[in-house]
Amino acid sequence: MWYNSILETVGNTPLVRLNTLFSDFPCTVLAKVEFFNPGGSVKDRIGIAMIEAAEKDGRLKPGGTIVEGTSGNTGAGLALAAITKGYKCIFTTTDKQSPEKADVLRALGAEVLICPTNVAPDDPRSYYSVSRRLAEETPNSVYLNQYDNPANAIAHYETSGPEIWDQTEGRVTHYFASAGTGGTISGTAKYLKEQNPDVKIIGVDTFGSVYHKYFYTREFDHAEIYPYLTEGAGEDILALNMDFDLVDHYVRSTDKENMIMTRRLARQEGLFVGQTSGLAVSGARKWLKDNAASLKPEDVVVILLPDTGFRYLSKTYNDTWMRSHGFLDDKHELCAADVVTESHLNSEIVSVKPDDTLQTAIDRMVQKGISQLPVIDHGSVIGSVTESVVLNKLIEDPNSRGLAVSEAMGPPFPIVDMDTPFGGLTSLMKEAPGAVLVRTDSGAYSIITKSDLIEALSGQKKSKF
Repeated sequence: MWYNSILETVGNTPLVRLNTLFSDFPCTVLAKVEFFNPGGSVKDRIGIAMIEAAEKDGRLKPGGTIVEGTSGNTGAGLALAAITKGYKCIFTTTDKQSPEKADVLRALGAEVLICPTNVAPDDPRSYYSVSRRLAEETPNSVYLNQYDNPANAIAHYETSGPEIWDQTEGRVTHYFASAGTGGTISGTAKYLKEQNPDVKIIGVDTFGSVYHKYFYTREFDHAEIYPYLTEGAGEDILALNMDFDLVDHYVRSTDKENMIMTRRLARQEGLFVGQTSGLAVSGARKWLKDNAASLKPEDVVVILLPDTGFRYLSKTYNDTWMRSHGFLDDKHELCAADVVTESHLNSEIVSVKPDDTLQTAIDRMVQKGISQLPVIDHGSVIGSVTESVVLNKLIEDPNSRGLAVSEAMGPPFPIVDMDTPFGGLTSLMKEAPGAVLVRTDSGAYSIITKSDLIEALSGQKKSKF
């Protein structure tokens, strides 16, 4: 038996039991190992699907050029299909991605342009914007747009979902997956839910992405967006393929947890996988631990492992890179909970209301010896008052002390959770108006200032955990 092209080998990837990492749970935990695809990742599935959809609707013509923004894996899947079908490829990616990914794309004959990571999605330099522009400028080309292209989710509805259902003989009870474009989790979830509505779908997000908070609040919070190192998961946009209504729960995992778990998968399970696999497994362990009381021996958990570890040799599997980011030391990784003081946790945050006067804000700042105040209206943070805001108002008008706070306040402080990693706090503090608010476990707010971060970094503030 032989295959007519490499494309016929895509899919039907194995389910492999995780014997060590989940030995403390009563249920069966299986990994859907997508590096068995010829391009080394789950994205091979959508590469074929999006190209065939573009051929069918006439957007992609013979000898045409495929343009796409990719973190690397979708590009590889598209390139394999393009080689077989006779198309050219131009890909944009970001400087965050490992160099191995760009090397693979070039090896497959694609032109690759590297764009900056830390720019807004609508910035003309972003890899989203550059790919759109290139498609407009390149004759006989098509921009496939994996984020909003329905063929993405359909590919998983038609392949990943049925495979998991058949391979578990319909016994799957929980499905865990990370999400970037949203196609993998949404397409698979749709199929599994149609077979059994009780199957729990759990998304796994990384800190610095908007998905986790959006799932729980349906609020797109720009304050949630900050740089993170885990590649290929999370977003600073809402992709149309991401169907939050199909997801039952969402959990987050830090860069450090993701990288360490990725290496553990290799050493303890023999699965040489990439960073998003570590993310998915780390998140799954967190959720299962928090919900251990509800787990039964007959439960079958499936975790999707998206890609191969060979694309992260210079990063996750490189000790120098890991140490340079503090991922290999034995120290406790600082997070917001370590910075918030006990006194802050046990006392109500000092704030003002929008109808208070600026003089009231000044008095409270002087009395408490603080330089900033959140403006809170019926439990919601709607603005901020800082020393610079007060000073600017008084310079403009010495009689402005009687102004309502709502007429003088600045933008609200970013709000984070207690488990937000230290790197996220420092990134937010660069842009924030002097402070960050921490939502405590009780639902109240505490405040972190730059001086609090300095104390934590210098070791003067001891961890409470």
